[in-house]
Amino acid sequence: MSILQLKNITVIYGDPPLLDGVELVVQPGERVCLVGRNGSGKSTLMKVIAGDVIADDGQRIVDSKTIIARLEQDPPQTTDITLYNYVAEGLADVGKIIQNFHRQTQVVTEDPSDKNLARLEALQAELDARDAWQAEQQIAQTLTMLKLDPDVSLSTLSGGWRRKAALARALVRSPDLLLLDEPTNHLDIEMIRWLEQSLKNFQGAIVFVSHDRAFIRAMATRIVDLDRGGLTSYPGNYDSYLEKKQQDLEIESAHNAEFDRKLALEETWIRQGIKARRTRNEGRVRALKKLREERKARRSVQGNVAVSQHQGSRSGKMVFEVESLSYSIEQKPIVKGLDLHVLRGDKLALIGPNGSGKSTLIRLLLGQLEADEGQVRRGTNLEVAYFDQHRFGLDLEQTVIDAVGDGKRDLTVNGHPRHVISYLQDYLFEPERVNAPVKSLSGGEKNRLMLAKLMLQPSNVLVLDEPTNDLDVETLEMLETLLANYAGTLLLVSHDREFVDNVANLCLVFEGEGKLQEFVGGFSDIAQWYAEQEKARIKEEKNAQVQQSSETKSADNSPKSKSSPRKTKKLSYKDQRELESLPLDIERLEAQLAEAQEVVNAPDFFSKEQATISAALEHMNNIESTLSQKYARWDELESMLKDAQQ
Repeated sequence: MSILQLKNITVIYGDPPLLDGVELVVQPGERVCLVGRNGSGKSTLMKVIAGDVIADDGQRIVDSKTIIARLEQDPPQTTDITLYNYVAEGLADVGKIIQNFHRQTQVVTEDPSDKNLARLEALQAELDARDAWQAEQQIAQTLTMLKLDPDVSLSTLSGGWRRKAALARALVRSPDLLLLDEPTNHLDIEMIRWLEQSLKNFQGAIVFVSHDRAFIRAMATRIVDLDRGGLTSYPGNYDSYLEKKQQDLEIESAHNAEFDRKLALEETWIRQGIKARRTRNEGRVRALKKLREERKARRSVQGNVAVSQHQGSRSGKMVFEVESLSYSIEQKPIVKGLDLHVLRGDKLALIGPNGSGKSTLIRLLLGQLEADEGQVRRGTNLEVAYFDQHRFGLDLEQTVIDAVGDGKRDLTVNGHPRHVISYLQDYLFEPERVNAPVKSLSGGEKNRLMLAKLMLQPSNVLVLDEPTNDLDVETLEMLETLLANYAGTLLLVSHDREFVDNVANLCLVFEGEGKLQEFVGGFSDIAQWYAEQEKARIKEEKNAQVQQSSETKSADNSPKSKSSPRKTKKLSYKDQRELESLPLDIERLEAQLAEAQEVVNAPDFFSKEQATISAALEHMNNIESTLSQKYARWDELESMLKDAQQ
């Protein structure tokens, strides 16, 4: 049985409708990715699914007992509230009682007066009456699972950790359907990987919106495409979707071309004057009117952003030369003894967790900060254009046209005159939108506006700090093409793994404690190198264990060891047998998971009976959960064995 159905859903915010007769069915255990251009209505559709927006027409069919939780697109605002209370708010009225009980417990600890104890007893009675103790345990378990400190204030956390807190608030309700709007925004790579694993272990259904192609490939069991108000389901993985979507667009283009040819012939016929009137029949005239109406109602495919960079003059060959650079913030080393050479044409990506110091290093390179030790020599004739992740370069009270034109209506783009409205159309801002205030734009539209403003600056050094947030995939791909062909030097901060792979030829990885590692290539090359290092470390540990075991055995056979045998802790026989069997169990489960995924990714999978679909998805989720448990047990037994040998 399906969790949710949308039938003929229409939402109208103007002409044409934002959602036009949308149909959607979500099955238990599915992980559905909703894709579409910026402004196509993805967030609105998510709100319709959640019940936060009432459609102008159509039906939303969902059981009253079904629990739906939604993770907002933006992280929660910094407020002075503890994580425990913030997560408890996700449980509505019961959560409020739990908050008060938790707060009163702390009060009683500090002041166990009769009044405070009486208040605590009253809250306890209320919890008993509402049978809310299970909910209180659920809050504690969720915070523990996500490794969140319940007493930390939300206002002290970075954007990534606030995002994690928002996820805890959504999960605490144990929802049947989890809605995630751009869940990877503001998360670093390690946290994105953690999120992938956490969501794969989630037992309910998921509908999510994301522009992170690596995340989509890892997560989605089905792609749903929102295009010009209509919704199309594409069973299978993301690569299969891209191929089928392209085929659909080609078929649509051919159909439209044939339609336009027929309309042109009829328009020629109707204009033939006297000769046409003699042969004209009313049926043909009515058919022509219908063709005109159909052509008028057609919604064309949204174009792509036409990004073009105003290339500055050529810089010197050496752009940045760094020697023994060190810098700390409040005794925490950000950079320690860094040597780095950045040459003209290099495309350097800075990779590291949130708060590791990537933006700080950029400021050191640009001379906006003074180093504690070492020096940075900057090359000659540098012209820097800076894309700031917080969009401080945008005045929210300005109109779109003034934000780019700065009061002017004529621009010079790569030496050629352009009207500002024409230039804004390259970035998909229609003429009727250019007078809208910047604060009314969506996140993706603000990022496009930032790019439009940035690309007017002549530059030979381009600094992009998290440029991919909120951009749709088509715009990302256009930006990738621009950066790949950019003749200047690029400094890039991004947590989008595929974007880094497609753009960077050098990477600088923040390993912590001020240590940075330089790599040639993109993120995949980094991941492969660290994986090989980990394999080598494990192999070295195993060899050391074998050698130690051999030495212990040799020592046991000596006369001294026989007279005074050494007592050592060992795994139990049962644990030892389990450890030996785990690799085979994991290999078997991985093969079963591959088979289950192949079944789910089949093109006709979601056209089968609902019972068959539900059973297959539940089977796949059970395998994933068991496999995760086996890996955890393997790690545990390996650690026990290592401790015993030491």
